Amino acid sequence: MNMKLKGLTAAVHTPMHADFSVNESRVADQAEHLARAGASGVFVTGTTGECHSLTTDERLKLFEAWGRVAHSNGLKFIAHVGHNNLPDARALVCAAAANGADAISAMAPTFFKPADAAALCDWFVQMLAGAPELPFYFYDIPAMTGVTINTREFVQRAAEHIPGLVGVKYTNPDREQLRAMLNTNGRAPDMLFGCDEELLEGLKIGCRGAVGSSYNFASPLYRKIIAAFDEGVTESAQRDQDRSAEMVRTIAKYGYNAAAKAVMGMVGIDCGPARPPLRGLSPENINDLKRDLESIGFFDWALG
Repeated sequence: MNMKLKGLTAAVHTPMHADFSVNESRVADQAEHLARAGASGVFVTGTTGECHSLTTDERLKLFEAWGRVAHSNGLKFIAHVGHNNLPDARALVCAAAANGADAISAMAPTFFKPADAAALCDWFVQMLAGAPELPFYFYDIPAMTGVTINTREFVQRAAEHIPGLVGVKYTNPDREQLRAMLNTNGRAPDMLFGCDEELLEGLKIGCRGAVGSSYNFASPLYRKIIAAFDEGVTESAQRDQDRSAEMVRTIAKYGYNAAAKAVMGMVGIDCGPARPPLRGLSPENINDLKRDLESIGFFDWALG
């Protein structure tokens, strides 16, 4: 399977009403906003999308909503189908295929955890049986799943057993492993870099695509980083990468997921609150966050 995703894929928020019910009517606005900002794709119901705080039915409906608007806005549609039980995971896989997803991705199960690369591969073989040829990215995020495996070994094994395997959404701090996986004489998997505040490092290592939450509201900033890197203007790329890191630190002070949703409201796309158990921001918190972002120049250099 030969697939390479380039540019910025936004790990999109799940829009919600004030009562924490999913507000699918905002998906079209999200898609139009991302297209204007220069994102190349969307990653739906991942960590940023609060996947494990949603019911399976809610995720299925979000796949339908994004399936209606992603391609018409020039966006690749990657559906995150990871789940802790096999029947629901299979339902998500089939729904992703039925709604036109360009690719699917899944993190490891987070309660009964696979012990090693072989066990994880076996799990995905079972999970993907309904659409075995659909392009598939393993979502490697050990900080959230608690599953730490040899990702290189997994990819080598999965290449023999998962026909759709194309690569990894790599939100893993092991940079030496990433370098080794990209240095495979032209047979490297498609490694999508998953640490926004370190994008420049990912580009230097050899990644050409990235998936991240801050691409929802700061794609223009990251596009400048990529353009400067491609042109060899290293000082400019590093300056904007430093700005990105400061932006992420500022948002994280308020609880990153909920605060990032508040930032979406500041840039004109109201995604509502984060669903409990994530803690929401009070109106005072939101005002403080906006003031802090103004003080670092966010609204001058991040939006275009």
